[in-house]
Amino acid sequence: MMPSEVREVQWSPQWSQLSELIGERMGLYFPRERWDDLQRGLAGAAQEFGFEDATACVDWLTSAPPTKAQLQVLASHLTIGETYFFRDKQTLEALAGNILPELIRARRGHEQRLRIWSAACCSGEEAYSLAILLHQSLPDLRDWQVTITATDINARFLHKAAAGIYGEWSFRDAPAGLKERYFNRTADGRYAIVPEIKKLVTFAYLNLVEDVYPSLATDTNAMDLIFCRNVLMYFTPPQVRKVIGNLRRTLVEGGWLVVSPSESSHALFPQFVAVNFPGAIFYQKSNAPLRAEQRWTPAPLSESAGYVAPATETPLPWAPPVRPAQPSPALPPEDPAPAETSPAPHAVAESFYHQGRYAEAVDTLVASFARHAPDPQAFSLLARALANQGKLADALAWCDRWIAADKLDPAGHYLRAVVLLERGDPEQARSSLQRALYLHPDFVLAHFTSGNLARSRGKTGEADKHFANALRLLRGHEPNDLLPESDGLTAGRLTEFITSMTTMESSP
Repeated sequence: MMPSEVREVQWSPQWSQLSELIGERMGLYFPRERWDDLQRGLAGAAQEFGFEDATACVDWLTSAPPTKAQLQVLASHLTIGETYFFRDKQTLEALAGNILPELIRARRGHEQRLRIWSAACCSGEEAYSLAILLHQSLPDLRDWQVTITATDINARFLHKAAAGIYGEWSFRDAPAGLKERYFNRTADGRYAIVPEIKKLVTFAYLNLVEDVYPSLATDTNAMDLIFCRNVLMYFTPPQVRKVIGNLRRTLVEGGWLVVSPSESSHALFPQFVAVNFPGAIFYQKSNAPLRAEQRWTPAPLSESAGYVAPATETPLPWAPPVRPAQPSPALPPEDPAPAETSPAPHAVAESFYHQGRYAEAVDTLVASFARHAPDPQAFSLLARALANQGKLADALAWCDRWIAADKLDPAGHYLRAVVLLERGDPEQARSSLQRALYLHPDFVLAHFTSGNLARSRGKTGEADKHFANALRLLRGHEPNDLLPESDGLTAGRLTEFITSMTTMESSP
């Protein structure tokens, strides 16, 4: 039975159970009105699993918790790969004409870095479009530290994205001259992205619902710009709230979140400032509750040139219900405990950190140093909070102070390496990672980061060795064990990251 030839099936508790499981594990939302879509996708998955009957496949999938491989097969049939180069032109015009020039102006001559995340990147056209825009916007691109991270839950999409080879259909609404300037024609008549652009983008598996971000360990922190388009509509309402909250914490102050026009709704983004451009709405992270036109007014635009003040919008049908805004919980609690049982400054700072209130975490820790000498935990939290704000020079200074206080703590050298990588200093980062592994040869995250660094330098053999060491060490952990210095990354998830990455690179 072909996927397009879906027979009417009798829904059973097993179908409902699988629908709920897909929502919990993958965030994909299939309410009753979308059961036809779920049935169609499962018909294709059933064929791949070797079942002629979709209902028998559902019974099999619900007989035990689905494995990672099974979930990836489901993702490949339940997610839609409808994308092409320079999709949503008005959004990209606002980015190229207003957002990028302002970011570049603010950073030029200081820490010349830009960090962009294409979340739910599909087969890579969006991420490469962003790389091309940066190439056009930055004539001195080589003098900048540019990070474009592209992630997706669909491993097959990632394989195609990493290959960077596309057919004519991916260019169906592309600007004139794009193929000639940024692609090489292959022997079979397709188009391969030029190495100059390809090397700007890093592809990786990431589940927006289950995985931890922001995280220094997976380079999902301190983003200036996040594109998360045409994905929120597939999530359950609770997962939408969770994902938006995590994305906000991933942005630096003043950073931008871009969703598709169909997903734009003030009800979903109450903690952002909405800025309207012709045909596009961008959401800016701001801790100050100001109107968009007060918070950021692009100089080239005016009302006569098409700038439109934010308007009230009707929430989408799948959007979570609007609730009155709740004040942030006060720390310490409103009912203060006796002084001797008040939360320790580190506990208070850690609570701020997990809420994404990084500046308050830093202030709390620094104030506490006047009364108590900082310990390694305080150094670590402080450096990570500063890095998540994009204050890399300050984060590096505190790593150095940590190492001066305890040269034998491998965690200080590891964190220093991660910050150096964000600053675009791979040689010093490599030296710090070597020191961390000399002090602690079984430091899993140091092996993982060393593997990524070697991979970026084209040292495949060295990268494979570090990834193999990391996987060997991870086998000694329970899947739910939290890894030190990882911002909550578990052993099981890191195993999946490495396995997915190495599989993607080894695939033809």
